[in-house]
Amino acid sequence: MSSWLDYTINGLIVGNVYALVAVGLALIFGVSRLINFAQGSIYLVGAYIGWVAVVQLHTPLPLTIIVVAATAAVVGLILERFGLRPLQNSVRIAPLLATIGISFVLDQLVMLTFSPNPRALPSQLPDIRFQLGGGTIGPLDLLIAGVGITSALLLFVFLRYSKLGWAVRAASQDRDAAMQMGVDVNRVNQAVFGIAAALGGVSGMLVGMYYNQIDTAMSLQATLKGVVAEVVGGAGNVPGAVIGSLLLGLVESYGVAVFGTSYRNLFAFLLLVVVLVLRPNGLFASARQAPPEPLTGTFIAPSRPVRIPRWALAVAAAAFAILPLFPVSFYVLQTLINAWLLGMLALSLTLVAGTIGQVSLGHAALLAIGAYTSALLSLALSVPVGLAVIGGGLMSAALGTLLISPSFRLRGHYVSIATLAIGEIVSLVILNWESVTRGPIGISGIPPLSLFGYDLISPTSIYWFSLVVMVALALLQGRLLTSHLGRSFRAIRDDDIAARAYGLSLNRYKSLAFIFGGFAAGVSGGIAAHLYSYINHETFNTQQSILALTVVILGGLGNVVGAIVGSVALVGLPEVFRIAAEYRILIYGVVLLLLVRFRPQGLLGTI
Repeated sequence: MSSWLDYTINGLIVGNVYALVAVGLALIFGVSRLINFAQGSIYLVGAYIGWVAVVQLHTPLPLTIIVVAATAAVVGLILERFGLRPLQNSVRIAPLLATIGISFVLDQLVMLTFSPNPRALPSQLPDIRFQLGGGTIGPLDLLIAGVGITSALLLFVFLRYSKLGWAVRAASQDRDAAMQMGVDVNRVNQAVFGIAAALGGVSGMLVGMYYNQIDTAMSLQATLKGVVAEVVGGAGNVPGAVIGSLLLGLVESYGVAVFGTSYRNLFAFLLLVVVLVLRPNGLFASARQAPPEPLTGTFIAPSRPVRIPRWALAVAAAAFAILPLFPVSFYVLQTLINAWLLGMLALSLTLVAGTIGQVSLGHAALLAIGAYTSALLSLALSVPVGLAVIGGGLMSAALGTLLISPSFRLRGHYVSIATLAIGEIVSLVILNWESVTRGPIGISGIPPLSLFGYDLISPTSIYWFSLVVMVALALLQGRLLTSHLGRSFRAIRDDDIAARAYGLSLNRYKSLAFIFGGFAAGVSGGIAAHLYSYINHETFNTQQSILALTVVILGGLGNVVGAIVGSVALVGLPEVFRIAAEYRILIYGVVLLLLVRFRPQGLLGTI
């Protein structure tokens, strides 16, 4: 019984930390209808500012909390003013993508400043435990609970009794009406982002003290947990975010008690998917609250695409095909092989996100399904590698569509959240299903690529094989987009209500798009597995999903040629300039921000 009490206390304490992040997300969503994926990066900034204050400056704990909150608030104000306010009249997908780019930039700046090595963050409190019934509680637990309760009370007083708080509540209920009544919504946005950033920064510092460690990879999980807690409680619902955070903390803690630490995150994302499917507005939303509004007309509006003559495309394909016949280095060929593999993933995502309008942030899961299927077929069943790769594509198409199908009834930002959660679930299942996937050890000794009994070992043969597969997928997708199916996909993207009124079955056409897209991504993952010869649950991660999304936006949403051009540009340019790996993610983030701000239609235009 005492151990269960300890798990309950731990769950409530961790839930308090999640609440600081989730409340900030709820405030921002309430005013701006925006899921701020940069909140976890501010959490990361707060953790490292806390480390500097404690370890380098030796500041007392109260002053440390004030410094962290103030610094994080300033960062939040800067992001709102220069990163998001210029996009307030843009389509609604633009600010969402901008927060993803901002998170890339902030994370990499922190890593370049402090190095990726973990650092210890002492709590400055006595390391003692007090007996509480059959369990124990420490000073740091009490501090976290106190900070959480105090923050909630101050926020309640601010929203209830201050004029600025009234303006925040007015803007969250009806932004347009608030503007007509003279509310300065820019000032409201500034206040909300400042408060949210301060809460997120303090949360990062407290987590670092709680686990006595911080590292530059902690921001993504913080964002995901905050989003889970906010959506479970009800997006934009501040009290719901608090309750959802406590519930999430308890679910994780009890899950760890029963199944082990490796299942902690799995329960969080399963909870999110269940809530999204059964009650998208959240557990604590009002019964009269309207369902999430359609994302009709909020995608980057189709522009006049750049028309490239067919003969020019044929010449370009021929030039790339004969490239290995000239004296080029292995390094160039390997770089282009990576571009062709990324191009296959981009073709999949540009169909799903650009053509039918389902912005997927978990697309790397399709790579993982294809890679593991192909590797296991070739190793365990001795299936020829060529057939195994096709099998990986088919499994990714079938299983990926089945997993993503619950999100078909969702709209708006909820689609992106659901696909992100499903991507994390796939990774965690791979980690824990040791009897099949070999768990954290991964799969090694994967046979090399082969075709009709001939091993493709040389860089030239692998290059040609990857290029032919990518071109074949591009031709098939191009034919698909000019057919009745392609026109139906675009109709659903542009206005799903009108499409349904004309008799189109939304779920059917979304399934067809994911089947084709899943096959392309699965084939890419299968080829990658045989090239790498070793894969594990971290080989295909969320970062690759965001990279693919950046490629798609760079080339132009829904643009087949643009997906390939974007892949070559985003993979090739850093290689040409020999940019170190740690700077590449920074470049990807900056590219995404610049595209969303100045060229949202991409290099070749959207279709």
